[in-house]
Amino acid sequence: MTRPSVRSDSGAVETWRLIESWDAAPEFNMGLDEALLDDPGAPPTLRLYTWSPDTLSLGYFQKWADVPGTENAGAVVRRITGGGAIHHTRELTFSIVLPQDHPLFRGPIPLSYGRIHEALIAALSGFGVEASLAGQASLLSDREKTGMCFHESTPLDVAWGERKGVGSAQRRRGGRVLHHGSIKLGSTPLEGDIATLEGYLPGENPIGAFAPALLREIETNFAVHLERSEPTNSERSAAQHLGERYASPSFLRRR
Repeated sequence: MTRPSVRSDSGAVETWRLIESWDAAPEFNMGLDEALLDDPGAPPTLRLYTWSPDTLSLGYFQKWADVPGTENAGAVVRRITGGGAIHHTRELTFSIVLPQDHPLFRGPIPLSYGRIHEALIAALSGFGVEASLAGQASLLSDREKTGMCFHESTPLDVAWGERKGVGSAQRRRGGRVLHHGSIKLGSTPLEGDIATLEGYLPGENPIGAFAPALLREIETNFAVHLERSEPTNSERSAAQHLGERYASPSFLRRR
């Protein structure tokens, strides 16, 4: 299937802001993503981040009781994106926030997942990972009744070794889109036998090895230039305000 181009309507290379937040608090990570989603004036933004402490994020539509093992994570939050729960440790999280009419998100929703996953697959291949879209076959990592994202696959998921290794989810509102992605560098007891990058990445800093390759493929596949930046003061303030509710008992157990 031929996918529509991701290049901007003018054909020019776009500039996206790149924000890196390493070992950030879960409330900040979620609050900043929501602040960017709800600000129509925010520039196109790609974020790379990790979490401290290790955090279990529930999908927006999940029930607390559907996810056994929440007590085994350092913190628990509820995302505003859908999908299953993810244990955010030994992984790299990324988010993309753009207007909904951007070429990356135009057309049927599955197309946007496919475009993003193509860039991930290209980055993975550079480390010898034979990743592809899962397709219709069930995966060895599929399990029932755990509530975990990596135990439930769809045809558009990125997999290698017959196991799921990337989790993705979106939230669309106000004419804008937030896309969340999680790339597993290693597994955890909550996730077990899933696809990871353990053994593929050199050195003692796997994120330092993989992140530059991912950024290069995003620039190439989406015809963009990434410019490192920091959240503005107003974005930080909004993130702090919004982030307060992510771990609140009423929001966590609301479904």
